[in-house]
Amino acid sequence: MEPVRVALLGCGVVGTEVARNLTTHGAELAQRVGAPLELAGIAVRRLGRARDLDVDPALFTTDAAALVKDVDVVVEVIGGIEPARSLLLEAMAAGASVVTANKALLAEDGPTLYEAAARHGVDLYFEAAVAGAIPLLRPLRESLAGDRVRRVLGIVNGTTNYVLDKMHTTGMGFAEAVEQAQALGYAEADPTADVEGFDAAAKAAILASLAFHTRVRAADVHREGITAVTAADVASAKAMNAVVKLLAICERAGGAGEGAESVSVRVHPAMIPATHPLAGVGDAYNAVFVEAEAAGELMFYGRGAGGQPTASAVLGDLVGVARHRATGGRGPGESSYADLPVRPMGDVLTRYHISLEVEDRPGVLAQVAQVFAEHEVSIETVRQAVRHRDGRRAALVIVTHQAPDAALAATVEALADLETVSSVDSVMRVEGITEGAD
Repeated sequence: MEPVRVALLGCGVVGTEVARNLTTHGAELAQRVGAPLELAGIAVRRLGRARDLDVDPALFTTDAAALVKDVDVVVEVIGGIEPARSLLLEAMAAGASVVTANKALLAEDGPTLYEAAARHGVDLYFEAAVAGAIPLLRPLRESLAGDRVRRVLGIVNGTTNYVLDKMHTTGMGFAEAVEQAQALGYAEADPTADVEGFDAAAKAAILASLAFHTRVRAADVHREGITAVTAADVASAKAMNAVVKLLAICERAGGAGEGAESVSVRVHPAMIPATHPLAGVGDAYNAVFVEAEAAGELMFYGRGAGGQPTASAVLGDLVGVARHRATGGRGPGESSYADLPVRPMGDVLTRYHISLEVEDRPGVLAQVAQVFAEHEVSIETVRQAVRHRDGRRAALVIVTHQAPDAALAATVEALADLETVSSVDSVMRVEGITEGAD
């Protein structure tokens, strides 16, 4: 059969591995596709740069716009919004299918890409955009297409998971753990996108869009990073037999007599019990729980980043798209029929772990409890310990029942204004602990 011509946009860590596998395993991939895969060109910014890649130097070009107009499939691994968006739209207009790992673009303007793919009759695949080598998006798009997903909960950023894991297992401070992650190549020189939760928020938007058949953008995601997580927070979690993780949480709420359906999408650090499967996910690994009405709980686990793992997902998509080009067929397009509203974070039901330093005298606990009552927040547990040798101040650790997040935030603000409260030392949400459990 005629070869399927492939253009590669970007030749960084991931692009290099994609090109290497295409050339090294070309014969085997051709058997899976049903036609040869021909690497038609590699678009790069600088031609003279030394690269650990044994391919014909004539394949490299700086004219990406020309390259995408003369191929069957475009693989994009350059990242960012522009020029990636314009190049992919030009490629689809020219009849090329697209494989991309660009989470930022999909979370920002995914509908535009979907609409272009539908208009021009081409495929848009993006398995590598969320969890590296982990097969996650295709199960959501295809395997669970006949089910009703209720919740997606997971660790989708390897850098932050590594940092929090080291803080938990070694007692490192945040800054020291980030430095170690950078030294090992898990974190960029500027780790802002990871530690401030931007990367995870983009991934959460993609997951929620697929799971709930609703357009969710990164701007719709409530986002908090891990820069405010302290060694004291981690120690407090240990005292509860829990660990701190940065979680992406996508939930369908309402329906069946509970009011109009909506979705909530949030990324923030949270305490989860040490017995929860996500608590044991260490190092730079990712893991995602999907809860569906018929399938029940499913867990996806593996390497969420890195050149080879991400290239594995890209190549899997490439084989699927190329097979369609060679033998006919189309992959799934956008499914946004549900069009559910995104629930504001203030209306989402959550639980809080709050650590306070208070005066150690009669009546203080009653004052604190009164603040919770005034905001209609129920206390589940209270622990108290004398903090200073003079016995004049004590530490209170309070875990709440579920309440609207806005009510909990207002409660914390009111506690800080009490004269008997010296400081609010830690505030963190709690997930995965059954109400009433010790």
